[in-house]
Amino acid sequence: MKNENKMLRGKNIVVMGVANKRSIAWAIAKALSTAGAKLAFTYQDERFKDKVKRLVDKEMPGSLLLPCNVAEDGELDNLAARLKDEWGVVHSLVHSLAYAKKEELDGLYADTSREGFLLAHNISAYSLVAAAQRLYPLMSEGGTIITLTFQGSQRVVPNYNVMGVAKASLEASVRYLASDLGPQKIRVNAISAGPIKTLSAKGVKDFNRLLEGVAERTPLRSLATADDVAATALFLASDLSRAITGTVLYADCGYHIMAT
Repeated sequence: MKNENKMLRGKNIVVMGVANKRSIAWAIAKALSTAGAKLAFTYQDERFKDKVKRLVDKEMPGSLLLPCNVAEDGELDNLAARLKDEWGVVHSLVHSLAYAKKEELDGLYADTSREGFLLAHNISAYSLVAAAQRLYPLMSEGGTIITLTFQGSQRVVPNYNVMGVAKASLEASVRYLASDLGPQKIRVNAISAGPIKTLSAKGVKDFNRLLEGVAERTPLRSLATADDVAATALFLASDLSRAITGTVLYADCGYHIMAT
């Protein structure tokens, strides 16, 4: 994705959630890098570090690579401290994290366990609040926070269950954070992507069946791609979206407006 204007030159951006080259977060990172941004990537643990490091070393050498298990407050504190030491100022945060136990996505939502409910909300929704809490003090020049959601937050999607409820919580958090951080000129928005084949999507039973026919039902008669979502993120990270905050922006070829 080319952007000769380098609209993000001089911007320091943190990207959370890259798992592999098919990750939406990776597509977003490439778009931001091409636009001139300096990036820092977080990884959950050593298991993910090697995968992310290979990608970064090959395509974005010089980027920061920092550990951060968002379920651990200490690691979030350490992330903020490292970013303050390395950069001083953070301009944007891209939050692309979600997790639920696979067994919680099958069957009835009514059978969701307490543990499964809390885990899904902790990783998929509270992690945005926890990360923003640590990083907004570093956004001394204003900034943007961008997270990823899905229309399962608004409609019942088969086999999405507790994840849909967690995404609804995430979207509500976007609105409250936008209100809190607006006076500091920090904008907070979510991108609701259409169904895209990613590692996390594999956890949704019959996901391929969900994709069948979607392209024919969207107004644009196509499926959104990770690059489409990345273009939307680039817009939200730039000054072009300077008057937009607290919003869920759909990058799904219009599928969310259709009744079926």
